[in-house]
Amino acid sequence: MDSLIFTMDKGVNRALHRLESGTVTITEPNGKHSVAAGLKTPLQVTIDGHCGYYAAGMNQLADVTINGNAGVGVAENMMSGSVRVNGNASQSAGATAHGGLLVITGDAAARCGISMKGADIVVGGSIGHMSAFMAQAGRLVVRGDAGEALGDSVYEARIYVKGAVASLGADCVAKQMGEEHHKELRDLLDRAGFPDDDTADYTRYGSARQLYHFHAGNEY
Repeated sequence: MDSLIFTMDKGVNRALHRLESGTVTITEPNGKHSVAAGLKTPLQVTIDGHCGYYAAGMNQLADVTINGNAGVGVAENMMSGSVRVNGNASQSAGATAHGGLLVITGDAAARCGISMKGADIVVGGSIGHMSAFMAQAGRLVVRGDAGEALGDSVYEARIYVKGAVASLGADCVAKQMGEEHHKELRDLLDRAGFPDDDTADYTRYGSARQLYHFHAGNEY
């Protein structure tokens, strides 16, 4: 299929859902919401401009690139494929995502990766507070700093941070970096387009597993 160019309007998502493959460019998104949401085929989609809420949400199979900033919930509930934001992302980037790769070249605001369930998220800059809250599975990589309460109530997700962490949330602790962790971090950085980073500069964080069981002796 030849490359298609759409100017963003109410019919663009409907047109995208009818395509089985191909390369698409969406121009003038102008901050509209749910741009390229719910894609289920292996499309290559480029969005030239800033997006509003839930851009590329519920993505399956498609590779979506946003050349601009993204609003709340970019790649929310993504299942597979990839979403790349060449800019900054607002709150709850990658929330509840089950699979796929989300790359944000700039900063991400609060609650990045909240309740993620298996996706990989790589942030080129810093992230806000309560990121990876109740993250169940997957990996979150942060090349900058992390805000307060990182990994609060985290389950089995792995968090890698290069910069400073303002504070750790409940049951989140720093952990040793083994060979396995250096290897998976190297792979994630390479896939995200940051091949020059040294994995030795990162600290791994994860669950202390103290919240997994109820302790009868606790006082409330």
